[in-house]
Amino acid sequence: MNIQIFGKTKCFDTQKAERYFRERRVYCQRIDVLSKGLSRGEFASVKNAVGLDAMIDKKADGAEMLAYLAYEADKEQKLMENPKLLKTPIVRNKKTATIGYCPEVWKTWSD
Repeated sequence: MNIQIFGKTKCFDTQKAERYFRERRVYCQRIDVLSKGLSRGEFASVKNAVGLDAMIDKKADGAEMLAYLAYEADKEQKLMENPKLLKTPIVRNKKTATIGYCPEVWKTWSD
C-alpha cells in the first residue's frame, strides 16, 4: 500500500485517519493540505475517484461561493487556490481515494 493522507493539522478526522493506519503499522505519508496543497495530478486523481462535489467542505468559510460558479473548471481552480475549502482527510491509495473518515473502505485496501 502507498497511503497518502492530505489533511489539516487541527482536523479531528485527519488525526483519526492517521491513528487508524498507525495502529495497523501501515506507513502513510502525511501532507498538510493548507501549506502544501494538492498537485494538479493528485487533485485529478482524487476528483476521478470521488467526484468534485465530495471534495468541497460545505462548512468552510467561503464554500458557499462555489455554488455560484457555473463551470467545473472554475470550481477546481478555486479549490486549488484555496485548499481550506477541501474536505479532509483525503486519503489516497494509488488511484483510489476517500474523503473523510472511512475505515470500512481502508480495510478493503489491505485485503
